Order: sequence, then C-alpha cells, then structure tokens
Amino acid sequence: MFSRKHLFYAFAVLFLAVLLVVIGFAIYGDSGRVSFDHGVASGDPLADRVIIWTRVTPETPRRRVKVRVEVASDDKFKSLVHSSAEIAAAKSDYTVKIDIKGLLAGTVYYYRFRSGGVTSVVGRTKTLPEGEVDSVKLAVFSCANYPTSHGGYFNVYGHAAGAAEVDAVVHLGDYIYEYGKAPDSGTDDSEETGRDLPEYSNKEILTLDDYRRRYALYRTDSQLQALHATHPFITVWDDHEVANDAYISGAQNHDESEGSFDTRKAAALQAYYEWMPVRPANRNDSEQIYRSFSFGNLVELFMLDTRLVGRDKQLSYKDYLDPDTGFDGRRFSEDIGSPDRTLLGRDQLAWIKGKLSGSTATWQVLGQQVLMGRMNIPAEIIPDLGDRTPKVAGLIDNLTEIKVRVLQDDPSVTRDERGRVNTVLPYNLDAWDGYPAEREAVLGAAYKAGKNLVVLAGDTHNGWASNLRDAGGNQVGVEFATPSVSSGGLETYLKLEPEQAEEFARDLEVLVDDLVYSNTKDRGYMIVSFTPRRAQSRWIYVNTVKHPEFSERTSVSKMLKVLPGAGKRRLVPVDN
Repeated sequence: MFSRKHLFYAFAVLFLAVLLVVIGFAIYGDSGRVSFDHGVASGDPLADRVIIWTRVTPETPRRRVKVRVEVASDDKFKSLVHSSAEIAAAKSDYTVKIDIKGLLAGTVYYYRFRSGGVTSVVGRTKTLPEGEVDSVKLAVFSCANYPTSHGGYFNVYGHAAGAAEVDAVVHLGDYIYEYGKAPDSGTDDSEETGRDLPEYSNKEILTLDDYRRRYALYRTDSQLQALHATHPFITVWDDHEVANDAYISGAQNHDESEGSFDTRKAAALQAYYEWMPVRPANRNDSEQIYRSFSFGNLVELFMLDTRLVGRDKQLSYKDYLDPDTGFDGRRFSEDIGSPDRTLLGRDQLAWIKGKLSGSTATWQVLGQQVLMGRMNIPAEIIPDLGDRTPKVAGLIDNLTEIKVRVLQDDPSVTRDERGRVNTVLPYNLDAWDGYPAEREAVLGAAYKAGKNLVVLAGDTHNGWASNLRDAGGNQVGVEFATPSVSSGGLETYLKLEPEQAEEFARDLEVLVDDLVYSNTKDRGYMIVSFTPRRAQSRWIYVNTVKHPEFSERTSVSKMLKVLPGAGKRRLVPVDN
C-alpha cells in the first residue's frame, strides 16, 4: 500500500518525465515534421575529405533538430564509411555542414541525411586525386540572377547537371544577387513567366535574415539542387553576395541610409558560410576565403578574393572630367598606375606569389572573379568619355574598319584615324584593368617562375578568352572567362539585337589586342579540361533563360586550348 510519501515521489517522477519530454520537444522539435526543401550539397574537396551540407526545414520553429548523416562508397548505402548524429540549430538557420574526413583520394562517395523518418535526396561527391594524374575536368560558372526581369531560369545549371562529367564545379561568384525588383532592368516579364522574387524578398537585402531568405529562395531551384547533388563545388564570392561593386570598405550599392557597411558585410558572409559547402580558410577571420586545391601533379587551383579582403575603391572616369578642360589623362594615369593601389591586399598578394613560385603541378590555375586580360578599347567609345549620341554599334563598326586597315599596313590610314584606334583606355575599371600594378605583380611571379598560368574569370556575364601579357609584352598565360548563368551581358546594356551582338563581339576581337574570343549575347558555362599536354576550354550555351524549356546552342559552342612550356603559352584553336 502506497503512503502519501510514495505517491508524492511517484507524481514527482511522472512530472519530471513529462517535463523532460516537453523540454526535448522544445529543444529538438518534432523530428517527424521536417523536410529537406533545399536539397543537399558538397564542396571544398581535398584528397582525404569533403564538406557535405543540407538544411532541415522544421514544420514549427525549434531551437535544434537531430539529423543523422550517412556517407557510403555506394549509392545503396551498404558500405558506410561515416555515420553520425548532428544538430541543425536555429542559430545557424537549421543548416548542417560537416567535414567528412578519412576518405580515399580520387574516389566517388554518396551521402544523405535523415531526420524524423524523412530522408533527403542522395548526393554524389568526389575527393581530389593524388600522385600522377592524367586528366582533370572542371565546370565553371558565375552570375545567377533569379527573376526573369534581370536574370532568369537556371537552365545552365540544369544542363551541366545532366551532361557534365567533371571532377568539380568551380563557381566564381554572384551565386546570389542582393537586388529587389530593379526599376531599370528593362522589360519586366518575370510575372508572366512565373519567375519573380516572392513578396517577402522583393526588396534589396540588408540583414542576416534577408540574406538567409535569398539563399533559401535560390536553393529551392530544382536545377541548382540537381547540380549541387551531382558534383562537389569549389566557390568564392564576388560582389553581389554582399552588394554591387563592393570593395574593402563599401560598395556602389550601399549608402549611409542602409546602415553600416561592415555590419551588412558581416551578415552577408555569415549567411554565405551557413548556406555554402565551403570550408573556412581561417576560422578566426571570416573574410579570408583565398585557398588552394591540388589535383595531384597536374593542376593546382588557387581561389582568390578580388572583391572584399583587399580591394581599394574603384576609380571612375567621371572623377577625371572637367567641364572646361575635358579628361585629365595625366592625373588618371598617375592614380591608376600607383604601386600602392591594391586589388588583392598585401597578405593575399604575398600568398599567391609564394604559391605560384612553389607549385610543382603542370598547370597553375587562378579561380577568381574579374577579367585579368587587358580590355583596352578606343577612348571615344567609353560611355563616360565619348560622345554618347551616336549609336554604339555604328561607331564601333567605323573604328573596326580603321583598325583592320592599320593591321594590314594600309598606307591610306590617316594620322587622325590611327590616333582614334591607338588612343585606348581600359573599358572596365572594376576589373584587373583598374589595378594594373598588382596585375603586373601576379603575372611577373608566374613568368619569373616559368609557370603554365591559366586564369578563370566570371563577373562580366559574357564569354571571353584572352592572351595574358605583362607590361613588357611577354606572353605569360591565358584567360578563360565564363558567361553568366542567367544575368544579362553587354548585349543587354547596349540594347543590341542578336545579329548586332554577334557583330559587336567580332569587332571587339579586332579592337582589343589581346582578346581572342568573345560572345556577347548568350548564357552558358565552361568546361575546362587539363592533361599534361594541354589545357582546353569549351564554352557551352543555352538558347534561353526566360523559360524553363531550353536546349543547348551547339552552333555557337567554342573551343580553345593552350599548350604548356615557354613559347607555347598562348591561345590556339582546337583541331576538329
């Protein structure tokens, strides 16, 4: 027979048990009511490890949700190589990111996540190879804007997910855009095609919650999810992960009314590290993202930050214009050529110079955001300097005709005509052209060490290929630049029809001395392949990003290669 004391103890135990259950639900949530709405991803592969990622979406908010992580050498998960219990916490936006270690080099693995009886899709990843390597293949992307008003569907990602057999995906930034609906973005067909920013995100993003929501929106895209689930990503940010034309202490698209730029940048980078499968290069410094990846003895890939860690504010031609005397070319030349002007910053510059010098791989590859190739064009067609009343296309046609005659040593070329095509200035001061002293330092390091330099670039939304020469005219290496996933390029800014854009691209190849190839009208990506005997880029384009139904534009695909060794490091056509 129970006494009152026994009954009290019984009720106390029952109360404590109920309390623990309530606390458990409060902390871990109802694990049966979750979903994996944002897919899975992997990234930053090394020879013995790789980051894997997912996000858990609880039906009702909880502080933490338990997640089971499984990695196997087969897609049926019969041969597990890793199994662990992890926590998706509200403080990290319910993202789960684990560095899986102890893996075999050059090996494919499969991974998945479980929570409350729900299983994520299966992801596929691959570690980097070691030792003697015969080939490496990379898919290269940049610049994906979501709404069709100034971007479009991620058909480019979808094409690569279904067709690209690569060792890794290299994403060179502008993975998201910070804009709301742009008032000056041209014809707004986003609502008609069903691809618009949702109401909660239809504004310029500023806060941590804003940036998290924008990543969450992008990661609902099925084509992006498919690419993440198929290949490991190696990524770096550009400006739009924070704000347009960002530099170390500000951005073109940030003003005082939007609060502290440092606070905004910190929020943007926190969301980036939460949502991207990237390993921090320095756990004590979230702004340091430059790092390297070795593909055995064949390729060493150096991911650089040309945007946030060391960039001085961009120059503007408008600041050198006087209404009475015109353009102050002398002051501009002094400022842009200053040896103190930096794009990478002192520490990163010293790092990459040391890495280039010490690399023993066949190919040294820079994965970075902006064009390194010289894009010097006749000064009169730079919008901030020239007469903006003539149609750009017609003016360029005229200058191209003169340049062709100059190249043919036509004796009828007048001094005035020769001056028009030889008086050149950098088109884009946001690129390496705006920081020539630091470009010389990087090219000089590669040339002095006798390295086979290949530069990968994004940012411009168009496809390019250039020979890279130093100021002394020495051929140092080549640059392959990827078109955008969805963002409009020069053809959009200049309002060119497709035929005009094709002609414009051919004109640029004549006017710009080091430019070998350009495409100024199509969206796409690059497949860059390396063997001991050559490095080769193939530009792949899709026919539309304004609708989810698309096809590859095989008629405009392009291939160029470069051979290793002194005297051979220049672009040449690929033999059919």
